[in-house]
Amino acid sequence: MSYDLMVFEISKAPKTKEEFMAWYEQQTQWSEGHGYNDPNVASPALKSWYEKMKKTFLPMNENDAVEENLDEDEESYLTDYSISSSVIYAAFSWSKAEEAYALTTELAQKCNVGFFDVSGDGDIVLPDGTEIN
Repeated sequence: MSYDLMVFEISKAPKTKEEFMAWYEQQTQWSEGHGYNDPNVASPALKSWYEKMKKTFLPMNENDAVEENLDEDEESYLTDYSISSSVIYAAFSWSKAEEAYALTTELAQKCNVGFFDVSGDGDIVLPDGTEIN
């Protein structure tokens, strides 16, 4: 099991929780017809978030060659990112849950993307701090 968070393009997401959850289910079908490891498919705001986030939480799919050279703490920062045009879904190690939550939300605000607490309390928060209810 992983600790999962998602950031999303606010211009694409519905504005009510019920509609958002249906949209979320659709997004996580991963049916856009491309691989989901390429940040170039993401919106500019999502790509900006990813570029900042991966400095701390290393992408598993970009670090296969160095994974065997990481110590246990460094390995716990490896993160599985699934990237689409409208969302980035990130699966973190549970041991880094608090740190992942803090950095994800901080960078979501800075990069003007929304945030969905998938594994936590289900909060859906826009960059200005407004929650989708």
